[in-house]
Amino acid sequence: MNKNFRMVTMMYLIFLSSILGAMLYAGIVVTSVTFHTNLWLGSDILTRFQEGQIMVENFLRLSYAVNLLIVLVIVYEGYKFKKFERDIGTQVASFFVITTGLLFAQYYIPDILAFQMQGVEMTESIAFENTHKGSEINSKIFAVALLSLIILNMRKACK
Repeated sequence: MNKNFRMVTMMYLIFLSSILGAMLYAGIVVTSVTFHTNLWLGSDILTRFQEGQIMVENFLRLSYAVNLLIVLVIVYEGYKFKKFERDIGTQVASFFVITTGLLFAQYYIPDILAFQMQGVEMTESIAFENTHKGSEINSKIFAVALLSLIILNMRKACK
């Protein structure tokens, strides 16, 4: 691996790691604080619907970074594939990162926004609950796939 490509690889790994950290932070810390504002503010100032609106805005902004990550994974891993530096583990992890990232940014976030625009009643429906649960599962798969991709690339970069 030449020096320039090694630097690109390190920047790539740092970016992947930062997106993983942002996803974990948003999913663990931000959601627990946002959906329990009554504990932090001392009373029920915000409704569950309003807390959900704040949360979706956080994830909407995160989806911009996820979209960029998808492009970078396609370009970087595609380049490595073309240079015959490929293995099945990296290909599988890349596939899951790309597909779950696209589902997160292009399916679940717009769908949840559409539910919210229809009002409180719609966000209390079974359809919304199923969509929300699906997005949670998708985010977990995305995080595991992204961690796997980071580890697999790190092992190759450290050789």
